[in-house]
Amino acid sequence: MTKVFIVAAEASGDLLAAEIIDEIRKNAPDTVIRGIGKEDMAARGVRSEIDVSELSVIGLIEGLKVYKKVVALADQAADEILSFAPDILVLVDSWGFTLRVAQRIKARAPYTKIVKVVGPQVWATRAGRAKTLAGVVDHLVCIHAMEVPYYEPFGLPVTVMGNPALSRGYEGFRKRGREALQIAPDADVLLVLPGSRPSEIKNVAPELVEAAREVKKRRPETEIVIHPAASVRREFEASFPNVGTWSKVSPGSIDRFDVMASADYALACSGTVTSELAMQSIPFLVGYKTGWVTWALARGFLFKPKHVTLLNVAADDTEIAPEFVQTTFDAKLMADIAEQMLDDPKARAAQVEAQNKALSRMGEGDKNSAEIAADAILSLA
Repeated sequence: MTKVFIVAAEASGDLLAAEIIDEIRKNAPDTVIRGIGKEDMAARGVRSEIDVSELSVIGLIEGLKVYKKVVALADQAADEILSFAPDILVLVDSWGFTLRVAQRIKARAPYTKIVKVVGPQVWATRAGRAKTLAGVVDHLVCIHAMEVPYYEPFGLPVTVMGNPALSRGYEGFRKRGREALQIAPDADVLLVLPGSRPSEIKNVAPELVEAAREVKKRRPETEIVIHPAASVRREFEASFPNVGTWSKVSPGSIDRFDVMASADYALACSGTVTSELAMQSIPFLVGYKTGWVTWALARGFLFKPKHVTLLNVAADDTEIAPEFVQTTFDAKLMADIAEQMLDDPKARAAQVEAQNKALSRMGEGDKNSAEIAADAILSLA
């Protein structure tokens, strides 16, 4: 009987962890699983008294603000892990937090096998993290094949699982989405995806929403649909109480891929959702803003590609989806592009074709990402 402990601090990691739990139970039903996570893991019966909700931040300065909390939670997590005495510890995403957890377990229980699922973006920032990670974990399950060479000099075994968003995605139904949203089949629909973190609802959502409102002023017949991520829906509704007077805020019960498929164009916060939009053959632009000190450090010293959107990076770092980031993150500029694209079906089709080519470079094999990750984890048993 193998004992596995899984840690996931953010919504995206929690979902992937839950999917991995499903695959482990399918392939090794006698495995005992405990963990620290959020709603998706809890739905699988894996619950913890440790609240990791405060760790859903992004950016250097934002992270420094919760540094003491990160350290305290890492200490609590280590204590809970050691009390369970797992054979394998699985750490999903959340680089800063999970690194500290790994360091504590490696120091206190060096015999525990540690697997990191989703590595730091060494291809984009701070390649030296590869050496750091190799020093505290026994196996890495990463997303992209281009990450593997960074770890080879340090002897860390690596399994490539592909993009989880592509694995779990499926084709949404445009007709069903529009019916659920009560939108006519022939209407032009502009979709707003305002982010999945509280910091994004604060820093990114206002400009995206304002861009959509500007489009509505210019094209009154356009239907505006706003789809907040489930993890921040309450924060969004509290921050934008009157947005429903000129747009439709999608109900929480609606299938998000149906919502995406119902759109003609989208304004998206940078993140996994951009790949999901591309899977639905929906053209989009990307907006993003973080703290200015974080941005200056990232652009000046850390982030190597010119673009922040994975699709654009995969397309040899060219701009398939227009990016409006930090200094160019402006509602009017984004509204201009959205209006042009809504008026030009050929331009939308051209972007979709380019997105499809980039997606083909981001795919994975016959198994889905969670299954590949589960196989890698169980191989250490």
